[in-house]
Amino acid sequence: MDISQWLREQAAPLGITLTDEQLDQFALYYERLVEKNRVMNLTAITERDDVYIKHFYDSLLLAAVVPIDQINSLIDVGTGAGFPGIPLKIAFPHLRVVLLDSLNKRVSFLSELVRELRLDKVETIHGRAEEWGRRPGYRESFDLATARAVARLNVLAEYCLPFVHVGGSFVAMKGPDVIEEQREAKTALQRLGGGEIANHIFTLPEGRGTRHLLVIPKRASTPKAYPRKPGTPAKQPIV
Repeated sequence: MDISQWLREQAAPLGITLTDEQLDQFALYYERLVEKNRVMNLTAITERDDVYIKHFYDSLLLAAVVPIDQINSLIDVGTGAGFPGIPLKIAFPHLRVVLLDSLNKRVSFLSELVRELRLDKVETIHGRAEEWGRRPGYRESFDLATARAVARLNVLAEYCLPFVHVGGSFVAMKGPDVIEEQREAKTALQRLGGGEIANHIFTLPEGRGTRHLLVIPKRASTPKAYPRKPGTPAKQPIV
């Protein structure tokens, strides 16, 4: 199949109209991802169709659960190879996007990629969420924080909710097994200013798996004690 046209057709029901230029950006993104992946570990998924479905389309699913066209700023915490931040930026050029990752090599790749894709209003940051979540200009400054990281929800919440202003949202992008995580994260969400979880379930095309997008509204300001110092959330999760 023509995977670019496939992405255009799949994006349409999400309210996304992809131009030829945007499809060219996705194609270049794929090329650079696979090229760089030969010398550093960015993703285990490298087949073109798999990347388009499991990375690009999967990232765009956020538009089904959050009104991205009404959002101005997004921070992608633990962005890795740029998912979901860069696909969302390509699809919604108006967004101010911050890509945060703790590995400098990945951030260097993303900086080069952003320049080559000619994306504006994108900031790539090397650092820990626990540190940047305390900085003026970042703390409680974003409409949306998102993460596809593998940490459990109570840990991700401490990484992400401090970045979101009251009235904004945190979206955790998860695989199929989330019921226990939702249960164990209740205390953390309450303590960090989060509201009730809305769990949106999607089946990826071509039998590529199930996705849970957990949308958590920011109801109250995060107490100054959070996030705790680097490493603490993972070692001593809020329970």
